Amino acid sequence: MLMYYANFVSSPEGYFQTVLCNAPRFVPTVANHDLHHIQWDVPPRQHPHALTLGDMDRMVRSDAPFARKFARDDPVLDAIDAQLLGGRGGNGTAAGMFVRGGWCGESGDCEGAAGAEDWVLRPGPGAERLRRLMDRIVRSEAFANRQCK
Repeated sequence: MLMYYANFVSSPEGYFQTVLCNAPRFVPTVANHDLHHIQWDVPPRQHPHALTLGDMDRMVRSDAPFARKFARDDPVLDAIDAQLLGGRGGNGTAAGMFVRGGWCGESGDCEGAAGAEDWVLRPGPGAERLRRLMDRIVRSEAFANRQCK
């Protein structure tokens, strides 16, 4: 398997799933979905379409927690930081931090967070999107037929 992936175009994207699907203990826990929003050109090319601000709405509606491919320094990356990740100090998040109100205090103070629940990671807005996606995946009629074989 290592020899195969050493010569595979996108080896990091398939290696982990291949290992899981070949470990009998994990086969029943694997969903055939990589949790990525990817847009391909028609007809498909070797690499996916580079996502831009024009793709933002479709990307968010996909509910996928990951997306690719992005051009370096494209404005869509700043939009993701500001609107989805709450970066740049917005939405109660300390500047440069992505976790809102979780391991940090409600004020965004990560250094002085203390108290009975300072270990709790509270779900942010993306948790609901992930829940919807996972519901669609596991409730699909094709779910059992699309697991590892």
